[in-house]
Amino acid sequence: MITRWIPWRFILKRAAKAYGVIDPLSLLARMRRFAQPSEVQEPIELLRAGIIFHARGLINTKAIQHNLDWVWPYWVERQFNPADISFIPRAFSFSHVNLTHRNWTALGLPDSDHYPIVDPRGLVTPHFDGWSLDFWLIDLNGDNLLPSKEKECRQHLKLDPEMILETTVSRGSRTLVSHASVSHTGSEESLHLAVRAEAESTILLAVTVRPYNPEGIQFIDRIEFDSANRLLTVNRDKGIELMDPPERVCLSSYPEGDVLHKLEEHSQPSEVTCKVGMASAAALFPLNESGAREVRLRIPLRSEHDPAAHSKPRQTWPEAKSCTPALRVPDPGIQSLFDNAVQTLVLLSSQDAVPGPYTYKRFWFRDACLMLNSLLALNLKERCQRVIRGFPDRQKLSGYFQSQEGEWDSNGQVLWILNRYHQLTGTPCSRTLLEAARKGVRWLGHKRSEVDTGTRHAGLLPAGFSAEHLGPNDYYYWDDFWALAGLQGAASLFSAHGLSQEASEAEALAREFHSAIDASLSSIPERQSHGGIPASPYRRMDAGAIGSLVSDYPLQLYEAGDRRIMNTAEYLLDNCFHEGGFFQDMIHSGINPYLTLAIAQTMLRNRDLRFRDLIRSVADLASPTGHWPEAVHPITKGGCMGDGQHGWAAAEWVMIIRNLFIREEPDGLVIGSGLFPEWLAGDQELSFGPTLTPYGSVSVHFTKEQSELQVTVQSEPEGSAPPVLLQVPGYETTRLADPARPTTLKPSD
Repeated sequence: MITRWIPWRFILKRAAKAYGVIDPLSLLARMRRFAQPSEVQEPIELLRAGIIFHARGLINTKAIQHNLDWVWPYWVERQFNPADISFIPRAFSFSHVNLTHRNWTALGLPDSDHYPIVDPRGLVTPHFDGWSLDFWLIDLNGDNLLPSKEKECRQHLKLDPEMILETTVSRGSRTLVSHASVSHTGSEESLHLAVRAEAESTILLAVTVRPYNPEGIQFIDRIEFDSANRLLTVNRDKGIELMDPPERVCLSSYPEGDVLHKLEEHSQPSEVTCKVGMASAAALFPLNESGAREVRLRIPLRSEHDPAAHSKPRQTWPEAKSCTPALRVPDPGIQSLFDNAVQTLVLLSSQDAVPGPYTYKRFWFRDACLMLNSLLALNLKERCQRVIRGFPDRQKLSGYFQSQEGEWDSNGQVLWILNRYHQLTGTPCSRTLLEAARKGVRWLGHKRSEVDTGTRHAGLLPAGFSAEHLGPNDYYYWDDFWALAGLQGAASLFSAHGLSQEASEAEALAREFHSAIDASLSSIPERQSHGGIPASPYRRMDAGAIGSLVSDYPLQLYEAGDRRIMNTAEYLLDNCFHEGGFFQDMIHSGINPYLTLAIAQTMLRNRDLRFRDLIRSVADLASPTGHWPEAVHPITKGGCMGDGQHGWAAAEWVMIIRNLFIREEPDGLVIGSGLFPEWLAGDQELSFGPTLTPYGSVSVHFTKEQSELQVTVQSEPEGSAPPVLLQVPGYETTRLADPARPTTLKPSD
């Protein structure tokens, strides 16, 4: 090709010099020196996501700071307020993005991937990455109640029988309450909104259409109002049905300013076009003589997939959760967070397993496999099976399970979860899945570095960006621990299916990986490792070492209490915690709930009672609706990274609560090792289950009888008799001879 003969590097250098800017090639080369050489430097998937994210940030830069007389989303109102702790200076910011309040709550149905989201002040975004609806109380004298500008707000998420989010904003005698829910209307799925206002009779309730969402600007080029059908149409496509006729509808374009400033004009057009893409609208409803008014709206939600995919029977929420374990503890907060986490995992596994309803509404093997592990613990076998069936379609001809090029953990994760699924459900794998697993094993064998190089990374997987929050490209142990666990799982899976040759191949490769990891760890100088396991053989101990704890939880590659594991955990506790939670300096720059819970799992497995403090800290970080963002701002306590409702965080909350009651070890089940002493102080029964384990479905019940504790372990199928160790803090440790019979524990000395 002729492009091979064009001296692009020379041209770029000369152009940069001519225009007095830095040479981009030299800059890129310098940047790459901070990382280990890798075949993938900047993965296109991350670049694409970053470009989209910051493209909106650039639009925000142009739109927001020059129009602060508009009503903006909650995060903008706080982040742009110099008197607020959320304030961020904007002088040299490349783009203006939400870094202080990345919190929202998703609504939806068990078998639908439509996720309307609601922000902390009731701003509703009906469609994925779309415009929003806001609700105001308008006083034409200027004393308006605008929720995003108010300091106080109450939100409550009701789950049974259906999911309904209530948002209440009050000031003085004025109250605005909105209810948002999703349901099927005939054959159509719809978002339903009911807004009730209480104030003086002179106040107007405004239903407003806003050209933004919790990430920033979302263009609205045209809004039309059909008064006969009470229909607001946005961009000639999405409709808002007003169940009640408004007194009038006001429309505005960008040159005219926010519609807020046009509400006194009674003569209004029925449509508006805005070439900037910042059209806004307000439907106005007067309050009645008693100072109250309720307005109802319906927004149809359209499918993003083939309609045939939605022809299956639709489940209600009670039906979808009917088989999930019941938790019973005398702590309403813990109970509520568990129920919410279950709801989140069901919601985000309607089609694929995605780690978020908005920013992260896309597939990663890493998040999917960890979420599937929790779904298995919740007995949701069919959902797991549906997601797993799609894995081979994402596998390259080489055998690589790719969600992002340059991440080498995915093959190990897929092999591990395939074996977990078979272990816990007893369901045989299809030939397609077994062939995919065989190819996945061989890819790991071909991908690893040469063994006889004399380097610290000999025999490990190549340098990559791994879980992307561990640092620059490097030879991350995270990848290798997943590979080792995946190969061990594949050997077990193949053996169970009578594939002895494939099992032997996986076992041999697992031994080689194990030897390479041990040799690499032994080669790290003590001054670098401090007796722990850094993120890679070339890294000092830092926050990235959190990735190495995966060898303990959930993979259990080492025995409980392993010295290197505990040294790593101690380092992280001493150096990488802020206000009781793990603070991830790299990328996230926030307190990470699911990584804090991973350390809690290691503490729990080692019988270190500090796990309780970590669980309480994560509970305190939850939003008012009982969810966690990927990372939490250390000052505002709002989300500062990732999706506002994170599936991985929900998965880890489910697993830590389950493991407090029923924890798996290689030699059997450990029962009750995480029970909080305050739960045992009263006479209320504690219980959890049923949950799938390698020994069948297990439930456990604890009943206090004076100073003694009666424990009942139920398993299915009956007679499966799993090996059980009762290890309740404050009581004698007992290994059950017959788990089917109730056992009484006496207090320990």
